Amino acid sequence: MMISEEYSAGLDGLLPDPARSVVAVLPPSNVAGAWAGGPSAVLAGGEIVLAYRLRRPVGQGRGFAVVVARSSDGEDFQTLQVITKEQMDAESLERPVLAVTADGTWRLYLSCATWGTKHWRVELLEGHSPDAFDVRRRRVVLPGDQARAVKDPVIVQNAGSWHMWACIHPLTEPDQTDRMWSEYASSANGLDWTWHGPALLPRPGQWDARGVRVSDVRFTADGVVAYYDGRATAAENFEERTGVAVGALPGTLTALGSEPAAESPVGRRGLRYVSTLPLGDGRARLYYELTRADGAHELRTELR
Repeated sequence: MMISEEYSAGLDGLLPDPARSVVAVLPPSNVAGAWAGGPSAVLAGGEIVLAYRLRRPVGQGRGFAVVVARSSDGEDFQTLQVITKEQMDAESLERPVLAVTADGTWRLYLSCATWGTKHWRVELLEGHSPDAFDVRRRRVVLPGDQARAVKDPVIVQNAGSWHMWACIHPLTEPDQTDRMWSEYASSANGLDWTWHGPALLPRPGQWDARGVRVSDVRFTADGVVAYYDGRATAAENFEERTGVAVGALPGTLTALGSEPAAESPVGRRGLRYVSTLPLGDGRARLYYELTRADGAHELRTELR
């Protein structure tokens, strides 16, 4: 895929390229609707700690577990802990977020579907290490409400503050709940959040007209650069492709280009939940969820 200069600006050549990727995690089965993906990675002690979601097709369990794993090379992972939807009293689990506080506490933010509804909330687990998250002490940090589901946050610590871009789904009209956009919030501690309104909205008539969801954000000298997932129609739900957005401020993002920046070369072309991890030596790891020809999704990684 030819990438325009507007996409490349500020990205340091980090646009996903499936031809350069390897499989990090396989889906739980080789059928459409079986996924391994929704990655979030942290560099700790020279190793990469990765959290990701496992899903079965609708009617067979949906998002049934979040796995926390460790790797020395960023490709081969050893499971540290598995958190199930039953432990979180959730009908399904979506993309997790890993973070480490200034005092070394590990945090795992989990997107949890409320049983029998279209509502989502975000709950928090903490532990002294990435294999010690305590589900008995979970707490809701983003409750959503009757009008809005909140899920799939992107959380970045920068300049002493916590920044979040969360995916919002409307709940007031039953046939519109797949629509989505991203709102920005800030916090002093990553627990109590102040909302600042929409950061990225769908573009009518464009490839991302039905929904947009920020998947990764990096601060630059000029502001922020973000990856996001977009879809044009309700039928493209679960098969979003990746776009790029920029902003002078974290709460105001502008999507670039009239086409997706990255997509799968096969199947329904889904390439979503891009996550970048700087390795501190000039290189970076990309992790993302990629649609295969059989309709399953696998978690891929690239070293760039």
